[in-house]
Amino acid sequence: MPIVATEKLCKTYNPDTVPVHALRQVSIAIEPGEFTSIVGPSGSGKTTLLNMIGGLDKPTSGRVLVDNVDLTAMKDSHLIDFRLRNIGFVFQHYNLIPVFTAYENVSFLMLLQKRGRQEMHRRTNELLDAVGLGGRKHARPREMSGGQQQRVAVARALASEPKFILADEPTANLDSDSAMNLLGIMSRMNREKNVTFVFSTHDPRVIKRARRVITLVDGAVDQDQPQN
Repeated sequence: MPIVATEKLCKTYNPDTVPVHALRQVSIAIEPGEFTSIVGPSGSGKTTLLNMIGGLDKPTSGRVLVDNVDLTAMKDSHLIDFRLRNIGFVFQHYNLIPVFTAYENVSFLMLLQKRGRQEMHRRTNELLDAVGLGGRKHARPREMSGGQQQRVAVARALASEPKFILADEPTANLDSDSAMNLLGIMSRMNREKNVTFVFSTHDPRVIKRARRVITLVDGAVDQDQPQN
């Protein structure tokens, strides 16, 4: 069974004035363990689709199913809790809490989940070690490079043990070495831990690593192809 699926997903902005059709009848299914890139020109609907899949925005019509649970039918209060427990996010601009250390940023979601202190401590340290930042756990975002901040963001996304991780242009603000390092970490997590990743990206380095590429044009699926 797909871990996430969209059914005839449509999103129209400004329907009462000059309508903008951001998504048009998008139906896709993501299986557990996929490493998939959603690509397309600017304005093609990539970020809108990720926001719908992540329950950050509501479609005009159609459905989003996560583990066969319909996100589009959920009340906002239930949706917040569902996202917390099921979906991980990595954003282009990191979105770390600036006054928190790397350790505190990673452990924060587990604190919201009311995990036990011992489990939280163990998992936070394991994840920071896994992304190569075990020695930087007391550093705050302003004391880290962009690549290090994005690695903290990946560790934070993994901390809640989500069903899948959505990564919106995760390498856009990184230099080449940092981008390749980050991609290597995410690819290893996918291979070794079967973590499901769905990216929106323009970056050919991300696209090359993906095992499936979904191309959007004008808000609709133009191609959906597996890659070796």
